Amino acid sequence: MSNYQSYEPLTESAAFTLALRLGLFEEKSVLSCTEIGDGNLNLVFRITDQSNNGLIIKQALPYAKVIGESWPLTLDRARIESSAMLKQAETAGDYVPKIYYSDETLAITAMEDLSHLQIARAGLIEGKDFPLLGRHIGEFLGKTLFYSSDFALNPQTKKQLVKQFSNPELCKITEDFVFTDPFFDVESNSFEDELRPAAEAIWNDTELKLEVAKLKHKFLTEAETLVHGDLHTGSIFADDETTKVIDPEFAYYGPTGFDYGHFTANLLMNAISREEAKQQVLLDHIETAWTVFAEEFSKAWEKDGLEVYTGIDGYLSFILEKTFEDAVGFAGVEIIRRTIGLAHVADLDLIEPHDRKIEAKIRALELGKKLVKHRSSIKTPAQIADYFKQVPVR
Repeated sequence: MSNYQSYEPLTESAAFTLALRLGLFEEKSVLSCTEIGDGNLNLVFRITDQSNNGLIIKQALPYAKVIGESWPLTLDRARIESSAMLKQAETAGDYVPKIYYSDETLAITAMEDLSHLQIARAGLIEGKDFPLLGRHIGEFLGKTLFYSSDFALNPQTKKQLVKQFSNPELCKITEDFVFTDPFFDVESNSFEDELRPAAEAIWNDTELKLEVAKLKHKFLTEAETLVHGDLHTGSIFADDETTKVIDPEFAYYGPTGFDYGHFTANLLMNAISREEAKQQVLLDHIETAWTVFAEEFSKAWEKDGLEVYTGIDGYLSFILEKTFEDAVGFAGVEIIRRTIGLAHVADLDLIEPHDRKIEAKIRALELGKKLVKHRSSIKTPAQIADYFKQVPVR
C-alpha cells in the first residue's frame, strides 16, 4: 500500500521538475508543461520540448474532485493502472502506451504522449470511422485475455496475479453504478423527465432484473482473466492506422467477456446516434473485433495452452460461446446504465434536437433490455446487428 501521509497533489512546477529528473528529454531541451486533464479523478500534465516531443505525467487524486472529498477514492488505482498496462504490453505492446516511470506513494505514472491521436469517442461523434479499430481491439483482447488466464498460466502464478490486481474499491463503483443502481429507483440515477416511464418499466421488470443479477454475480465471482474493466471508446486513442488502449485503473480478474461487451455497447450507442446510412461501419467493427478476438484467442490456445484440457475437442468452442454470451449481456447492462444511470455518454447526450435525443435513448433502453434477456440465443455479432436494426424508433 502507498504511504498516503507523504502524498501531495502535483503542480505544474512539480511535474516539470519530475520530467527533468527522469532524463527523458535531451539535456538542453526547452520544456513546457500544461495541465490537460479535467482534474476530476486524476491530474494529467503534458510536458513538451521545442520539437513538440511529449511526455504524459498522470497522478491519481484521493477523491472524486467532481463530487468532493466526501467521495474518497483509493490511490492504489494508480498502481493497478500502471501494472495493468505493463502486463498488457507483454503480449499486446502495440496497443498500449509505453510506461516510463511509476511511483506508488505519489500515485504517479509517466507514460508515452498520445496527443497525436484522438480519443475514439470524440472522433466517432464527429463521424469518423477509424477503419482498423475493430481489428486492433480484437487483437488486443485476444492476446491480453488469453495470456492472463488459467489457460496460459501456471495456476499458482495466476492466483498471485488475482491477488496483485485485487481492486475492491473501483469494482464497488462498477457493482453499484453499472449493475445495481440503474435497475432501481435510487438518487444516483440521472435522466431526462421524458425517460421516467421507460426507467420505471426497467425498475418493474423482474425478468430483466433476474438476468442482471446473474450477470452481476459473474462480475463478482468469475476471476477468469485480467480484464481492462472500463473499455469504452473514451478509453481508446486512435487514428486511421493506430489504436492505443488507456486508463485500465478498473482492471481486475473478472469474466473474459466483460471488455468486449463494454466495447460493443459503446459502439452500439454511437450507432444509435448516427443516421442509418452511417451505422453499418460500427456494426462491422463489432463483428471484426469478435472475429479477430476469437482467432487470436484460438491461435494462442493451440500454441501456448498449458491447461491439460485445452487438448480436448469442444472445450475451446465452449469457452468462446460462454464468453460471447456473457459479453452480449454485459453490453446490454452497459447500454442501460449509460442511459439512465449516473454516468452517461456524449454520443447520446449530444444528440439534437431534444426530441430526437429522447427517441434515441428510448431505443437504447429497449436494445439494452433485449441484449440482456436474449443473450443466450444471440450467437454471433450479426445477430447483435439484427437486434439493433429491429429495435423501433418511437
